[in-house]
Amino acid sequence: MVSEEEEGSGRYIVVKALEDGVVIMGLTRGKDTRSHHSERLDAGEVLVAQFTELTAAIKIRGKAEVMTDVGKVESGA
Repeated sequence: MVSEEEEGSGRYIVVKALEDGVVIMGLTRGKDTRSHHSERLDAGEVLVAQFTELTAAIKIRGKAEVMTDVGKVESGA
C-alpha cells in the first residue's frame, strides 16, 4: 500500500502502444536523474502510470499515444 507521502503529485498518464516494442521508463527525482523502472508494451497494450515522490519524469521510446490531464500527444510520429 502506498502512503499519501509516497504518492507525490498523484498525477497519472495513460500510454497506449501503437506498435510493438514501445518502452516506458520512469526517471527519478533528485540530484542525479536515473532510470528506476521500465516496461515494454506491444501494439494495443495500455499502461497507466503515476508520478510519485520517486518518479519525476517518464520517458517513452517508440510510437505511442500519451494521454494526460492536460491533453493528448503521440510519440515517435
